[in-house]
Amino acid sequence: MSFGDVSVVDSVVDTDESRLPRDDVFDILSNPRRRCVIHYLKRHNDRRVDVRELVEYVAAWENDTTVEQLGSDERKRVYTALRQSHLDRMADVGILEYDSDRGHVELTEAAHEVELYLERVPERDIPWSEYYLGLSAVGAGLVAATWMGAFPFAELSGLALAAILSAVFAISAAVHTYRSAKNRIGSEKYEIEE
Repeated sequence: MSFGDVSVVDSVVDTDESRLPRDDVFDILSNPRRRCVIHYLKRHNDRRVDVRELVEYVAAWENDTTVEQLGSDERKRVYTALRQSHLDRMADVGILEYDSDRGHVELTEAAHEVELYLERVPERDIPWSEYYLGLSAVGAGLVAATWMGAFPFAELSGLALAAILSAVFAISAAVHTYRSAKNRIGSEKYEIEE
C-alpha cells in the first residue's frame, strides 16, 4: 500500500535485510523513556553501560533533577520499568544488547538506523527540506532576474552568479550540518521530548 511518499520509505527500509522493521523502530521511539535510553547509550557508545548507571540517568532526566538528588522511589520506579519491559523490548528489536544476569547494556550497530527516523525541528524553525526548497526558489528567481536583465542583477556575470549561489548553498549546508549534529540523539545538546 502507498500513502504518498511512504512507498519510497518502504522501499528504502524493507529492501535491506540488515534494517530494522519500521514498525518496531516507531514503537521504540514512541516512548520517551526508550529515547532517553538510546540517547544515553549513544553518548557512551565506546563502552558497556551498567543498568544502574542507566537507571540513574533516566530517573534524573524524568524528574528534572541530578543523580545526587534522586530518591530511592524514583530510582526504583525506573529500574523496575527498564528491567521488566523496556530493555527486553529494545533487545528483542535488536537496538541494544542486554545482559540481564550481569546488568550490562550496549547499543548494537542497528541502533544507528533509528536516526533515519528522527528530524527534530525546534518549535520556531522550519524543516530543512522546506528551507532548501525556498532557497532553490530564491536562486531560480535570481537566475531569472539576471537573465532578464533586471536591475541590479543585469551586471552580474554567469561566473559571479554561480559563485553567489554556490556560497549561499555552502553556508546553508554548513549551518545545517552543525545544527543536525547538535540535534542528533546522543549529542550533549539533544533534549528528549515527552
